[in-house]
Amino acid sequence: MNKNQNSKMTPLQFIFRVLQGALIGLGAVLPGISGGVLSVIFGIYKPIMELLSNPFKNFKTHVPKLIPVIIGGVIGFLGVANILSFFLEKYPDPSVCVFIGLITGMLPSLFREAGEQGRSKGSYISMAVCMCVIFTLLIGLQMTSIEVAPNFFWYLFCGFCLALSIIAPGMSFSTLLMPLGLYTPFIDGIGHFDMGILIPGGIGALVTVICLAKAVNALFDNYYSIAFHGIIGIVIAATVMIIPFSGFTSPGTALVNGVCIIIGILVALALDKFNSRVKVE
Repeated sequence: MNKNQNSKMTPLQFIFRVLQGALIGLGAVLPGISGGVLSVIFGIYKPIMELLSNPFKNFKTHVPKLIPVIIGGVIGFLGVANILSFFLEKYPDPSVCVFIGLITGMLPSLFREAGEQGRSKGSYISMAVCMCVIFTLLIGLQMTSIEVAPNFFWYLFCGFCLALSIIAPGMSFSTLLMPLGLYTPFIDGIGHFDMGILIPGGIGALVTVICLAKAVNALFDNYYSIAFHGIIGIVIAATVMIIPFSGFTSPGTALVNGVCIIIGILVALALDKFNSRVKVE
């Protein structure tokens, strides 16, 4: 991408990218939702991984396109950290159902993108295997109730989980931290800019990016179809696991949550249609 291409980004396109970034940041914080999944759905995952794996080489070509996404991500992540508890306490199931609809509505375009370089038997095997692995891991975490005392080491681990939720779509860091009792203190620390939490968390995230981003990017370069279909399997499994089944036990809540899912799907389809028109290469 050169400077001429960068100049073609209109204010509308910039705002659209900021909104995408805000949703990714929001998804990174919301329990059970992966910011990585949303970055894949919005077509931002691969350039993010390319930038993280080779920041010096790809700085000039990738950062201009990702600046609005980064701005939106910071707004979504830090902004929601302070108000997240309110919505989770007041409207937990409808909020999650909107995201379920959003992810569901974007799956067709995601599957279409995964097949850009063809599909093989290995692609479908990869999708099935990744789906089973995520189901096994998340169900195991749900059945485990082990709480630990938060300290510097465990906040390093929180940073690792946060970075992993971007590098490995479907791996929601909240899902990994909640069984250990680390999610609430970590989010509270972020929301209140507690350096005792932000510093170890940032170190853990940075080390994780350095160690894993290059490997993941190489996987896409050499095995695009297999890797992308594997991510689709992760997305499907992670989405199924966040469905609030208890919210569909009564007609009233089932109607509200069902409407929220439909709204999410319609918004996703509109975003996909809009994205195809204003996509910045």
